Amino acid sequence: MERRAFLRNSAGALGGLAALEAFSPLFNLNAAQAARPDLAVVHGASIDKIVRAAVDAIGGIKRFISKGDVVVIKPNIGWDRTPEQAANTNPEVVSTLVKLCFEASAKKVKVFDRTCDDSRRCYVQSGIEAAAKAAGAEVSHIDDKKFREVSIPNGTAIKSWPIYTDILEADKLINAPIAKHHGRGKLTMALKNWMGVMGNDRGRIHQNLEAALADLALIIKPCLTVLDAVRILTAHGPKGGDLNDVKRLDTVIAGVDQVAVDAYGATLFGLKGEDLGYVKESADRGLGKMDLSKLNIKKIEA
Repeated sequence: MERRAFLRNSAGALGGLAALEAFSPLFNLNAAQAARPDLAVVHGASIDKIVRAAVDAIGGIKRFISKGDVVVIKPNIGWDRTPEQAANTNPEVVSTLVKLCFEASAKKVKVFDRTCDDSRRCYVQSGIEAAAKAAGAEVSHIDDKKFREVSIPNGTAIKSWPIYTDILEADKLINAPIAKHHGRGKLTMALKNWMGVMGNDRGRIHQNLEAALADLALIIKPCLTVLDAVRILTAHGPKGGDLNDVKRLDTVIAGVDQVAVDAYGATLFGLKGEDLGYVKESADRGLGKMDLSKLNIKKIEA
């Protein structure tokens, strides 16, 4: 093609593409979605900044929370331990998520957990009660009368289970677990964090933990998962206590797919997603992606 004609035709094509971008919201949406990472892994000294940067990287809080939403943020508050001992979700991770929800005009944000140790001590010692309340959240202790039996038709280990009503009635769920060692499950992160909304003798599911956690994932679907790896507990979990078992990483991992979040979280401990039975089970059922090589993972220094 003669050079002048080639340039003229190329300019026309580029102009048409620019026009399409300018006047087609669908084009812009698809382009944005294609560029959006599956996981954001953010490291930095400020917990508030790394949480915000992680959420922003995967689309921003308004992708997940709408005006008027009632939101449940589910951290791990299970143990009578301080933040330095890394048995519970870091309180500043929780408070930043609460603030983000209100910045997106959420109507109400609820924070709670069914603890293993005495709930009053867990809520105070973890620092979560004070931090979440200061950010405007409604922090409550579990009411044993507020569980509702939920059918799990495609469950393999559990066909139904009592689930906390506030989870069932929320407009949006945000999973905010900590990454830590667990004696029976190897690690406890996103998928296992939902044991904190189960009623009855939830310890029974450890008999077939892999399938039971995948069953829970069939009915509890968070819009956003933010894994706290500010400090990770590397041994003697889930309760810990010895600061020699704590490793400071100053990192959070955010994503929509909690299977993918757990698969990445496993790498913090020198493991792979497939090394965790419940992650593999969930991936095999199509509940998320475990193969990190097939994910768009964005790493950020904040």
